[in-house]
Amino acid sequence: MSLDSGPMVDNAQDTQAQNTARPPRRVVVVEDEALIRLDAVERLADAGYVPLQARNADDAIHILENRNDIRIVFTDVDMPGSMDGLKLARYVNGRWPPIRLVVTSGHVALSDADLPKGGRFLKKPYTTEVLTRTLGAVMAA
Repeated sequence: MSLDSGPMVDNAQDTQAQNTARPPRRVVVVEDEALIRLDAVERLADAGYVPLQARNADDAIHILENRNDIRIVFTDVDMPGSMDGLKLARYVNGRWPPIRLVVTSGHVALSDADLPKGGRFLKKPYTTEVLTRTLGAVMAA
Protein backbone atom coordinates (compact mmCIF):
# COMPACT_ATOMS: atom_id res chain seq x y z
CA MET A 1 0.00 0.00 0.00
CA SER A 2 1.27 3.47 -0.87
CA LEU A 3 1.53 6.05 1.88
CA ASP A 4 -0.45 8.43 -0.32
CA SER A 5 -3.46 6.39 -1.46
CA GLY A 6 -6.79 7.08 0.20
CA PRO A 7 -7.72 7.08 3.89
CA MET A 8 -5.66 4.54 5.79
CA VAL A 9 -7.19 2.15 8.28
CA ASP A 10 -5.22 -0.55 10.05
CA ASN A 11 -7.66 -3.43 10.40
CA ALA A 12 -5.14 -5.60 12.26
CA GLN A 13 -5.18 -3.07 15.08
CA ASP A 14 -8.99 -3.05 15.02
CA THR A 15 -9.03 -6.82 15.46
CA GLN A 16 -6.48 -6.64 18.27
CA ALA A 17 -8.52 -3.98 20.08
CA GLN A 18 -11.71 -6.07 19.82
CA ASN A 19 -9.98 -8.81 21.79
CA THR A 20 -9.38 -6.56 24.82
CA ALA A 21 -11.71 -6.14 27.79
CA ARG A 22 -12.31 -2.38 27.51
CA PRO A 23 -13.91 -0.66 24.52
CA PRO A 24 -11.37 0.35 21.89
CA ARG A 25 -10.15 3.94 22.04
CA ARG A 26 -10.12 4.80 18.34
CA VAL A 27 -8.21 7.89 17.29
CA VAL A 28 -7.96 9.43 13.83
CA VAL A 29 -4.39 10.71 13.39
CA VAL A 30 -4.39 13.49 10.79
CA GLU A 31 -0.88 14.35 9.60
CA ASP A 32 0.37 15.00 6.08
CA GLU A 33 4.00 14.07 6.84
CA ALA A 34 4.10 10.27 6.60
CA LEU A 35 6.97 9.64 9.03
CA ILE A 36 5.47 11.88 11.71
CA ARG A 37 2.05 10.26 11.19
CA LEU A 38 3.48 6.75 11.43
CA ASP A 39 5.43 7.69 14.58
CA ALA A 40 2.27 9.01 16.25
CA VAL A 41 0.32 5.92 15.17
CA GLU A 42 2.97 3.62 16.64
CA ARG A 43 3.09 5.54 19.92
CA LEU A 44 -0.69 5.46 20.26
CA ALA A 45 -0.95 1.77 19.39
CA ASP A 46 1.73 0.98 21.97
CA ALA A 47 -0.33 2.91 24.53
CA GLY A 48 -3.46 0.87 23.82
CA TYR A 49 -5.24 3.18 21.39
CA VAL A 50 -6.52 2.09 17.98
CA PRO A 51 -5.19 4.71 15.57
CA LEU A 52 -6.61 5.26 12.11
CA GLN A 53 -4.51 7.26 9.66
CA ALA A 54 -5.50 10.26 7.56
CA ARG A 55 -3.16 12.35 5.37
CA ASN A 56 -5.39 15.42 5.43
CA ALA A 57 -8.76 16.79 6.53
CA ASP A 58 -10.59 15.22 3.59
CA ASP A 59 -9.30 11.76 4.51
CA ALA A 60 -10.27 12.33 8.15
CA ILE A 61 -13.79 13.43 7.23
CA HIS A 62 -14.16 10.36 5.00
CA ILE A 63 -13.23 8.13 7.95
CA LEU A 64 -15.60 9.96 10.30
CA GLU A 65 -18.48 9.75 7.82
CA ASN A 66 -18.04 5.98 7.54
CA ARG A 67 -17.48 5.07 11.20
CA ASN A 68 -19.39 5.73 14.39
CA ASP A 69 -16.75 4.52 16.84
CA ILE A 70 -14.15 7.31 16.69
CA ARG A 71 -13.43 8.88 20.08
CA ILE A 72 -10.68 11.42 19.26
CA VAL A 73 -9.29 13.33 16.29
CA PHE A 74 -5.59 14.14 16.73
CA THR A 75 -4.64 16.60 14.00
CA ASP A 76 -1.70 18.68 12.89
CA VAL A 77 -2.45 22.34 12.12
CA ASP A 78 -0.44 22.78 8.92
CA MET A 79 -1.80 20.54 6.17
CA PRO A 80 -2.49 20.86 2.47
CA GLY A 81 -5.99 20.32 1.17
CA SER A 82 -9.42 21.80 1.68
CA MET A 83 -8.82 22.84 5.29
CA ASP A 84 -6.09 23.04 7.89
CA GLY A 85 -6.20 21.33 11.28
CA LEU A 86 -7.91 24.24 13.05
CA LYS A 87 -10.71 24.34 10.49
CA LEU A 88 -10.96 20.55 10.72
CA ALA A 89 -11.26 20.75 14.52
CA ARG A 90 -14.08 23.30 14.23
CA TYR A 91 -15.81 21.23 11.54
CA VAL A 92 -15.62 18.03 13.59
CA ASN A 93 -16.86 19.83 16.70
CA GLY A 94 -19.86 21.18 14.78
CA ARG A 95 -20.77 17.94 13.02
CA TRP A 96 -19.72 15.31 15.61
CA PRO A 97 -19.76 17.07 19.01
CA PRO A 98 -19.00 13.92 21.08
CA ILE A 99 -15.64 13.44 19.30
CA ARG A 100 -12.77 14.88 21.34
CA LEU A 101 -10.09 17.01 19.70
CA VAL A 102 -6.33 17.35 20.12
CA VAL A 103 -4.51 19.76 17.80
CA THR A 104 -0.73 19.80 17.42
CA SER A 105 1.86 21.98 15.72
CA GLY A 106 5.54 22.71 15.79
CA HIS A 107 5.10 25.97 13.89
CA VAL A 108 2.31 27.86 15.63
CA ALA A 109 1.65 28.26 19.33
CA LEU A 110 -1.99 28.01 20.30
CA SER A 111 -3.79 27.80 23.59
CA ASP A 112 -6.68 25.54 24.41
CA ALA A 113 -8.87 28.69 24.21
CA ASP A 114 -8.11 28.90 20.46
CA LEU A 115 -9.80 25.52 19.94
CA PRO A 116 -13.41 24.36 20.11
CA LYS A 117 -14.65 23.76 23.66
CA GLY A 118 -12.90 20.78 25.22
CA GLY A 119 -10.12 20.73 22.62
CA ARG A 120 -6.48 20.61 23.68
CA PHE A 121 -3.33 21.92 22.03
CA LEU A 122 -0.14 19.84 22.07
CA LYS A 123 3.14 21.51 21.00
CA LYS A 124 5.55 19.49 18.82
CA PRO A 125 7.80 17.81 19.56
CA TYR A 126 5.98 15.87 22.26
CA THR A 127 6.89 12.80 24.28
CA THR A 128 4.80 9.65 24.28
CA GLU A 129 3.93 10.33 27.92
CA VAL A 130 2.62 13.83 27.16
CA LEU A 131 0.73 12.57 24.11
CA THR A 132 -1.03 9.76 25.96
CA ARG A 133 -1.70 11.95 29.03
CA THR A 134 -3.27 14.62 26.80
CA LEU A 135 -5.48 12.12 24.97
CA GLY A 136 -6.46 10.54 28.27
CA ALA A 137 -7.42 13.96 29.65
CA VAL A 138 -9.65 14.84 26.70
CA MET A 139 -11.35 11.45 26.87
CA ALA A 140 -12.03 11.90 30.59
CA ALA A 141 -13.49 15.40 30.12
